[in-house]
Amino acid sequence: MKHLLLTIALASSFAAPGFAGEAAHGNKSGDTHGEMKIGMPGDAAAVDRTVEIDMVETDDGEMLFKGGDLDFKEGETVRFVVRNEGELDHEFILDSQKKNAAHKNEMADMSGMNMGHNEPNRIRLAPGEDAEIIWTFANNGTFEAACLIPGHYESGMFREVSVTH
Repeated sequence: MKHLLLTIALASSFAAPGFAGEAAHGNKSGDTHGEMKIGMPGDAAAVDRTVEIDMVETDDGEMLFKGGDLDFKEGETVRFVVRNEGELDHEFILDSQKKNAAHKNEMADMSGMNMGHNEPNRIRLAPGEDAEIIWTFANNGTFEAACLIPGHYESGMFREVSVTH
């Protein structure tokens, strides 16, 4: 299996699409240090625990994220080991439900285009591929892990992510 490793070192000059509109904390100059409402890229040396997620399709047409608990503590750094055990491309995106819904609509409008989602909070994997995302959850609230490839979310490929104090 092809192995992709996404270990992102956070730098103050880091800016990626998807980070700008959802920043939760900033100083008076507007600097958000790459943080979005759900959190920010984590440091591999500071991982508190590992959560394994398998992306699968079922015989009855469901598409699911199977695996570990998605309840976290504010400030917790998690290594997500994500595997595509299915027969189709899938993605794993951590974001707010609102941002995922908006992005899902954008992807539906661009159906047929391969949008390569390899950003700190998202990864797209072909069948048989696996990857790691290291993430620090910065704020309490209810968020979402989702696959936004057209039709996949509607087939059940999403899970609630809970972050508490």
